[in-house]
Amino acid sequence: MTASTIELPEGLEITTDLPEGAEKVLTPDALSLIVSLHRKFAATRKERLAARVERQARLDAGEELDFLEETRAVREDDSWQVAAPAPGLEDRRVEVTGPTYQKMTVNALNSGAKVWLADQEDANTPAWDSVIGGQVNLLDATRREIDFVSEQGKEYKLRPDEELPTIVVRPRGWHLEEKHMKIDGQIASGSLVDFALYFATAGREQIAKGRGPYFYIPKMESHLEARLWNDVFVHAQDALGVPQGTIRATCLIETYPAVFEMEEILYELRDHSAGLNAGRWDYIFSVIKTHRSKGEDWILPDRGLVTMTVPFMRAYTELLVRTCHKRGAHAIGGMSAFIPSRDEEANKKAFDQVEKDKSREAGDGFDGSWVAHPGMVEACREQFNKVLGDNPNQISKKREDVAVTAADLLNVKDTPGDVTEAGLRANIAVGIQYVQAWLNGNGAAAINGLMEDAATAEISRSQVWQWLHFGVTLADSGEKVTKELVDRLIAEEVANLPGAESDWKTSRDLFATMATQEDYADFLTIPAYELLG
Repeated sequence: MTASTIELPEGLEITTDLPEGAEKVLTPDALSLIVSLHRKFAATRKERLAARVERQARLDAGEELDFLEETRAVREDDSWQVAAPAPGLEDRRVEVTGPTYQKMTVNALNSGAKVWLADQEDANTPAWDSVIGGQVNLLDATRREIDFVSEQGKEYKLRPDEELPTIVVRPRGWHLEEKHMKIDGQIASGSLVDFALYFATAGREQIAKGRGPYFYIPKMESHLEARLWNDVFVHAQDALGVPQGTIRATCLIETYPAVFEMEEILYELRDHSAGLNAGRWDYIFSVIKTHRSKGEDWILPDRGLVTMTVPFMRAYTELLVRTCHKRGAHAIGGMSAFIPSRDEEANKKAFDQVEKDKSREAGDGFDGSWVAHPGMVEACREQFNKVLGDNPNQISKKREDVAVTAADLLNVKDTPGDVTEAGLRANIAVGIQYVQAWLNGNGAAAINGLMEDAATAEISRSQVWQWLHFGVTLADSGEKVTKELVDRLIAEEVANLPGAESDWKTSRDLFATMATQEDYADFLTIPAYELLG
């Protein structure tokens, strides 16, 4: 199907063919909304991205992150609260995450979770077919038109509506573009495209089903970025005649700068707020990224040792719960990436880890948490049931005992553990395998018993870059991390992967470049996107 088969608003160009079913979501309302959002907010989006670069330059020059003096009045004003939970978002004790591929859409909706994070971001690959196909699947699911039988003869059929979780869509972050759409000659924002397509189609239909157009907002680095999202929501609701406050957004606190502006982010979105989430994996990536040039006190050990109980991560989650409950908002815990296994011993270990993680979060005051696989939903639910009982949440648990300082949040140097050759090899192997999956159209990849998303590759290449940049000595082998060593280990790890070495060339080369080049690149997914059709 070509773009000429649908009517495009003036100024909008679609530069490639349309996937099957695209006409369902590329409606006049949706396309007109994309255009109006671009014309109103594109310049502000670029300003906010430029502000990120400026802040990073100040950090590189010696400035340190801290709570903002200019917004102290917002933090010290105890009178304001966010909106009450929207329909379908009162009880969020277990949320399942995953991309919007057809099979995964049905499996997630049938999982028994309270919420499905329908991911158009880190667990998705932004190939054009996935961007549009995911929106088609969301609309088909909302209309109960998604049932199908696979080529293997397996039936995929939705449970009754009353048994389905609330859908919360995660659009792409502000930094990502949608290269297949141009507006007035400019490439469109991936964030605004994903948001508008869902809001104008399935999101509006959700209102009639007693829910609403709900979103998870990723990768923000400041309250001014949250203000931009709030302005987008206000404009979109007015444009489509939807009452203000119908849209709700849960913000992922997954960047280091954002953890110092959590109250301000809630304040900017308060009429549209559905709380905050502890995006743990991207948060670790952001810690490395923002302090990449700071020296040895900022070098993290092997990825597997950076747990939620190390000092700087503990401070982050404790402050998040305290902040949310102070303002009447949900606090949603982090992703548990473990997936069920056919290996009995590995399966027991995975479930033990999930139960331990969710028990800690429920005890800390979180109102719910994430799992990456439907098979882990019940394990998460059980731990939150023990604490919540019949209560939909524990927002009333104010955690006034928490007193986290900027120094606590910045205390990376007290993270225990070593950098090892095993950890370096793991980063290389997992990073390359994930990039390969991503380039092949799979944004959620099962690797070594974990469901990995783009944050995995970002942590992996960032740790390799950091260890190489500072010439870290490996605790187990005694070798210094050099480019020659990294190149040798890349070759050895690729040789151990299935198939011919040539099959891995593109993903290997991209990972190697990002991990060893002199200048650190902010996002792996930007050059990777250029390799997608």
